[in-house]
Amino acid sequence: MQVTIEDASTKHLDKLHEIEMKCFKSEAFTKQQIANLITDYNSISLIAKANGEIVGFVIGMLYKQNGKTVGHILTVDVLPEYRRRGIGLRLLNEIEGIFKGKGASLCVLEVREDNIAALRLYQKLNYKKVAKLKHYYGSAHGIFLQKDLT
Repeated sequence: MQVTIEDASTKHLDKLHEIEMKCFKSEAFTKQQIANLITDYNSISLIAKANGEIVGFVIGMLYKQNGKTVGHILTVDVLPEYRRRGIGLRLLNEIEGIFKGKGASLCVLEVREDNIAALRLYQKLNYKKVAKLKHYYGSAHGIFLQKDLT
């Protein structure tokens, strides 16, 4: 299976929203929220294509915090039937590389504490738990993770 990583744009919006809904259901970003994120000047949005079809995406944001540039992963989505094939890993490696290239020294993200597959992936990529986020996802708790990019 050939997987390519490309920049996302608003022309992909319908497909990205469809994937977001399949991945996160009631906690999914709305189509308008995804559009706002993709078009934000400080955001980086990438799609993963397998055999010409979009099968996943990542959206991240760069911002300054305490004089440092921080990359914040807002969502990583891979269609259920394409999981466990390294696509999420490729998307994360790619966006982390872009963050580093733009001067980020830290990458952060939030994840549901019961999302074991995602936690394993982030652990594999050397993300460290910083804090528990009580009721971050409604009734479910989240975990705030960070990774040093230097």
